[in-house]
Amino acid sequence: MPYYYWWDPTYFLVIIGAVICLLASAHVNNTFKKYSKYRSMSGMTGAQAAQRILNAAGIYDVEIRHISGKLTDHYDPRNKTLSLSDSVYGSTSVAAVGVAAHECGHAIQHQKNYAPLTIRGAIVPVANIGSTLAWPLILIGLFISSRSGQALITAGIICFSLAVLFQIVTLPVEFNASRRAVRILGETGILGEQELGYTRKVLGAAALTYVAGAASAILQLLRLILLFGGRRDD
Repeated sequence: MPYYYWWDPTYFLVIIGAVICLLASAHVNNTFKKYSKYRSMSGMTGAQAAQRILNAAGIYDVEIRHISGKLTDHYDPRNKTLSLSDSVYGSTSVAAVGVAAHECGHAIQHQKNYAPLTIRGAIVPVANIGSTLAWPLILIGLFISSRSGQALITAGIICFSLAVLFQIVTLPVEFNASRRAVRILGETGILGEQELGYTRKVLGAAALTYVAGAASAILQLLRLILLFGGRRDD
């Protein structure tokens, strides 16, 4: 494998992407920690707020369950389960209620057949395969000094592009879920006006992690294209 692959200047693109992700992660953790100290006036836990939101939306077939971890919350449309983490499920904080409402936003998207969510679900299998095959194809291609090697590298870049596409499609899904969360928290009276402002900050910080992930993936793809897109055999 050419030594320049590991030490070439384009590696700074990877470093930039990693720094962006680290900053976004630190920001969401600090923001969540800050507003976890604010107890919601309603006194509802994340799980109770989620149940009320789902019922208000006419959704009664989604199971709310407790999972371990911090900010590991997610909605799984395959089995209609809404999983809330340790820091959300039983917490009465504004931050916890906001995160729970965000996951309910995904359940509502699923109920209403929200197009970007449907598209993301369709991309998942292809993106998983792409992310798994991308690097093996590229690495094998580097050791083959022929057109076949270039073809494998190109196939690897295309596979990686599918994973990047998934990251990009995820953005509107997450932004929409947060907008739905804030709106329904206000409509149901679960949070007051000032509390909604706090929730917007928490969900805004969380959204930045998805933006950072997409930016990092795009930078990595750009690096692959710069390194190998125009590779020719000697």
